[in-house]
Amino acid sequence: LGKQEGLSSPQRRVADAMSIRLRELIRNVRACKTQADERACIHKECAAIRTAFKEESNELRHRNVAKLLFIHMLGYPTHWGQMECLKLVAGTKFPEKRVGYLGLMILLDERQEVLMLVENSLKMDLHNANQYISGLAMCSLANIASVEICRDLSPEIETLIGNSNPYIRKKACVCAIRILKKNPELVENYVDKCASILADRNHGVLLTGIKLMFEMTQIDPTTIDELRKQVPTLVRVLKNLVLSGYAPEHDINGITDPFLQVALLKLLRILGRGSAECSDMMNDILAQVATNTESSKNVGNSILYECVLTIVAIEAESGLRVLAINILGRFLGNRDNNIRYVALNTLVKVVDSDVSAVQRHRQTIVDCLKDADVSLRRRALELIYVLVNESNVEALVGELLAFLPLIESEFKEDLVTNICSVVENFAPNKQWRVDTIIKTLTMSGAYVSDELASSLVSLISKSPEIQGYTTAKLYQALKSDLHSVAQTLVQVGVWCLGEYADKVTDAPMGAEAVTSAQALELLEKALRSVSSSVVTKEYVITALVKISARYQGNVAAQSKVRELIAPFRNSIALELQQRAVEYSALFQWDSIRVGVLERMPEMEKKTKPIDPFAKQAPQSNGTPRAAAPLAAVAKPAEADLLADILGGMDMGKGGGAPPVPQPMGMGGMQLPSAPAGGGGVADLLMDLLGGDAPPIAQPQQPQQSAMDVIGGMGGMMGMGGMTGGAPMMIQPTAGGPAEFVAFEKNGLRVHFVASKEAGNPSVTNVSMTYSHSGPSPLTDFVFQVAVPKTYMKMQMQPASASVVPAANTGSVTQQLKLANSLQGQKPIVMRLKIEYGMAGNKVSEQGEVANFPVGY
Repeated sequence: LGKQEGLSSPQRRVADAMSIRLRELIRNVRACKTQADERACIHKECAAIRTAFKEESNELRHRNVAKLLFIHMLGYPTHWGQMECLKLVAGTKFPEKRVGYLGLMILLDERQEVLMLVENSLKMDLHNANQYISGLAMCSLANIASVEICRDLSPEIETLIGNSNPYIRKKACVCAIRILKKNPELVENYVDKCASILADRNHGVLLTGIKLMFEMTQIDPTTIDELRKQVPTLVRVLKNLVLSGYAPEHDINGITDPFLQVALLKLLRILGRGSAECSDMMNDILAQVATNTESSKNVGNSILYECVLTIVAIEAESGLRVLAINILGRFLGNRDNNIRYVALNTLVKVVDSDVSAVQRHRQTIVDCLKDADVSLRRRALELIYVLVNESNVEALVGELLAFLPLIESEFKEDLVTNICSVVENFAPNKQWRVDTIIKTLTMSGAYVSDELASSLVSLISKSPEIQGYTTAKLYQALKSDLHSVAQTLVQVGVWCLGEYADKVTDAPMGAEAVTSAQALELLEKALRSVSSSVVTKEYVITALVKISARYQGNVAAQSKVRELIAPFRNSIALELQQRAVEYSALFQWDSIRVGVLERMPEMEKKTKPIDPFAKQAPQSNGTPRAAAPLAAVAKPAEADLLADILGGMDMGKGGGAPPVPQPMGMGGMQLPSAPAGGGGVADLLMDLLGGDAPPIAQPQQPQQSAMDVIGGMGGMMGMGGMTGGAPMMIQPTAGGPAEFVAFEKNGLRVHFVASKEAGNPSVTNVSMTYSHSGPSPLTDFVFQVAVPKTYMKMQMQPASASVVPAANTGSVTQQLKLANSLQGQKPIVMRLKIEYGMAGNKVSEQGEVANFPVGY
């Protein structure tokens, strides 16, 4: 490369200027002590390379491009050298083509338009007599070819797959993968080539050919049936690899070509899934792979891992599945944490296929909870949740409770929730279930969710036989350590004392008796504890007044209860003060106090709402997996018109005035439900529409309309609307339009003429006319409409004017088109918002229209 003999004088000067080699450039860059020195060195060299390119120095172009590639690797811009790569590719010498194709793959990608200029060179080099030049062209094609180039050169690749040279056949298979990814419609052109590829004895051709077949199944699953014809050949190739002797050119740690074996197993997995016939052909060879492969090295472990995945995926025999799970069990005993993690991760996926086989390795899985690697502990936990059943729940829950104090804080709540879930599903009896849940919640500290507490309360309220036992156990748990347990658990214990205090005065079976003095002492301690929250104190005060009804004949207890409640009548916490005052007053009504303070009925547990985006946990033998506890049961959808309206509105507006911002919530956003105890629907709608809540007016003439569905709330939803009761409507004549007054107030009258579109009964055309009988015109008039977004769409044209004349001397018209996707099932309803100026004042009115005639 460095010879300069035979060059002309200009060429010699350029060569002298560019005599620095790539090795020297690398040495100079490494010698730079600062980033500024490196940039100066690179900029100097780039300037020299640009000069050489301008001088068209052909002799040293490949050296300059090689240096340009190094500069590109350092992160400096080199796009200005792309055309030089194309010139090298068009050359005739192998060193130039080698550097040119390398630069082509590094400096360009399929999105570069300049790549189209190299297509002709690629086509010629594919058929070059020199196999290495042909290989360079195919390597570039496989890396950066665009959709168009792949489509144009596909016939050449099909021809090269049948070439007599295995080196070219191997490269052609790699190119075919790129072509099929870019042009999936060409898959059928390559399916017929598979038989000849599998008949090849060259391992490189076999490996690339099997990769090609695997990609075919991913790109076009319809080819799987055709490729299943090659299963016997694939099995024979795999058998030859497993049973062959030592082959030095393919041997890796005593195993013959593990890369080819892994590729074969992956392809067999795809072809055997869902096909009993193909699976039967594979069973014997998979058993041989599983038993003959050495597992002392990672090479063997990789093959065994793919073999396990293949056995689980196909319709394998039960004995073969047990063998696969036993291999994963051996992986769990490996000293390499990576292999153990892979085993646990795979067992979580395959446990559904054979739970009993995985149960044999239960102790090994439990031992992983003691590992220092947090990822292993997490995977072991997920697997243990699935393995729990009625026969082993006590042993496994004991292991989980032993692990509870050791787990990281961020995972503790999940562990507590899952323990309680498996206990709920598989507890042998209610007493053991209560004991375990209380122990779990006591050990968990502050990590107790409201759902767990609700579940325990629901269990207690529905199980009269354990109410006294549970209350006594909770009393003992709170008595021993009131300050460190979660406030949620304190609330449950206090609630139980208030409800079932009379059931623990005599010792329940398996628990100690709790006297009235002991119960009141604990409640007093909770009431005065600095760690008790206001909510907990509310529970305590309620429990105290309920205990007064449980200990009816106990004068000392009654007096103590009044003494404890009395100070809170002056509490700064409003809720505590209100409860204390009301409960103190209740003591003056002994005739009704016992009835008021009766035990609560059976309670349902609270559940978390289902996340529609959360992945569903897999199931084992039809039993819901414990890793997804407390699953909420979705309630059936109710055909509630009001819910449809509040769930989202499609809004339109019109008027001659400039557009105004749409009210929030009426453009399709989900509206919140009315708050409990608030002003109801009218307040909610007024908040959305920006007005004060109007007085609720009852309609004078109830009609069978959409508002009947929501309980006759038409007057409430009128929003300051229509004086004189319900709007006046003129019934349509046969085949004619329906005319009615949609809104009338303060002299403003909105008149609707509705008609069905010919040939499409779900579309309604509404002609709206606005008139004003008052002495002043209505200026800046804007009329807005909102319809239920769930089943209606609307299109509103601009109004004919922005001023409504006074004294009915004129009118403004506007056209509205409504599309009802539930025509015949749900009627047309809409909300109105009208804004205008009158006598210098800004006026805003709201209303609703739900009196379209039947059929609209």
